[in-house]
Amino acid sequence: MYENQTQSLPTAILAGVDTGEYEMELSIDELRELAASAGYETAGVLTQRREEPDAATCLGAGRLEELRDFVQNTGADAVIFDHELSPLQIRNLEQTLNCPIIDRTMLILDIFAQRAVSAEGKLQVELARLRYQLPRLAGWGVQLSRQGGGGGGGGGARRGAGESKKEVDRRHIQRRITALSRELEDLTQRRQRMRERRKKDSVTTVAIVGYTNVGKSTLLNTLTQAGVLAEDKLFATLDPTARGLDLPDGRRVMLVDTVGLLRRLPHHLVEAFRSTLEEAAQADLVLNVCDASSGEAPRQLAVTRELLAQLGAEGVPVLTVLNKCDLLPQLPEGLEGQWVPISAKTGAGLPELLSAIAKALPPAHLRAKLLLPYSAGELEAKILRDGKVFSRDYTPEGTLLDANIPTELLYLVKNYIMV
Repeated sequence: MYENQTQSLPTAILAGVDTGEYEMELSIDELRELAASAGYETAGVLTQRREEPDAATCLGAGRLEELRDFVQNTGADAVIFDHELSPLQIRNLEQTLNCPIIDRTMLILDIFAQRAVSAEGKLQVELARLRYQLPRLAGWGVQLSRQGGGGGGGGGARRGAGESKKEVDRRHIQRRITALSRELEDLTQRRQRMRERRKKDSVTTVAIVGYTNVGKSTLLNTLTQAGVLAEDKLFATLDPTARGLDLPDGRRVMLVDTVGLLRRLPHHLVEAFRSTLEEAAQADLVLNVCDASSGEAPRQLAVTRELLAQLGAEGVPVLTVLNKCDLLPQLPEGLEGQWVPISAKTGAGLPELLSAIAKALPPAHLRAKLLLPYSAGELEAKILRDGKVFSRDYTPEGTLLDANIPTELLYLVKNYIMV
């Protein structure tokens, strides 16, 4: 049953334990998409309702026997579990099922490894993978606990007597984690300097965030002709891309695309990609994009809000963007706050989105009356150059200006504003 002799893609059975902690059906649907993104076709699904996963095999004994028969009948190439498994569980499952076992975190790490393009993205993925592996060495099979060569002939370097391969591997991983962390810290500092430079140059930043595969890259491409890869698959984009965007009020802002989010995104990945995710935390405005056609729009928006809170971005203004509205006869219900319906693919609603962005951002100028002393000639020249002067009068105390002042100059003129 389920056999397909002409199938060219590797097949996998999806498995999981429903403890009631989250909606199993939705999570399995997401796992199916993840498996497809990693290159697997789903041969079938097997789940079990339990209070908690079995410590040794995740599934109960009876259900595990069913899964073994399922694997044999379908000829599946792997079993993918919708949880993070312990090394002991993986070893026992592989021995029982006689096929590779992949857990949710391993699957996501594999997808990220396939998608990473930039040097920073590759470093982040490798760091996340090693941090996942390090505490799990103890349970990974006999091959990691073999004793290293203590005696015997042969010159050259060798491990000390009684030192296990596991201990050697652990030291190697720890050294690599340290080296990667240093490299990423250098890149993080460089990224922070770029943000500070943007602030200094008064560059307004708008970050596109949201669930994976909701059309963020398509939106960036449509608004800015950025040419960013936009595919109908999870995590098609890992590396943040920034492009200039002109708003209806004449302002030019920096629009930044970010890595897609996911329910139960592994902690290792959140930590590894923190520096790029912080593009959203330090933006002037966040566009929280969701797929309005999926029926999961409120949940997708909630995932983004939770991660923004983890990054300390609660104070950043958020504008909700309902993408793919061209696929809907009517808009979804139950959405909170300000939102704009669009279709990044057809362009519908984009003029309204640009107007909403301009309205949601802090004003670029503020009108005020100033009394500048004649000694502040340089400041007056800045206002004349970058602002708009409605009137200028010379008085014994100084120059009286009625002007629209760029907000980045307010801290310089606050002592001269006439109440």
